[in-house]
Amino acid sequence: MHARQNGPTPDPDSHRVRYLHLVAAARVAALRPTSEQQVADVVRVTVDDEVDTTTFRAIVTDVSRDVLG
Repeated sequence: MHARQNGPTPDPDSHRVRYLHLVAAARVAALRPTSEQQVADVVRVTVDDEVDTTTFRAIVTDVSRDVLG
């Protein structure tokens, strides 16, 4: 029998940020916005102060690139 190897414990916050990112992306895709400001508005409502400004901007940029670009 092989010994179980424990890797680093996943950070619960990183899972939450990934979840929020996916939810924001789905909402944006469903709404089909025409500007980055509209994307930012949807992301802002989705993350509701759960992420810092840098993470918020990263999500907006990533989702905008997928939907608008």
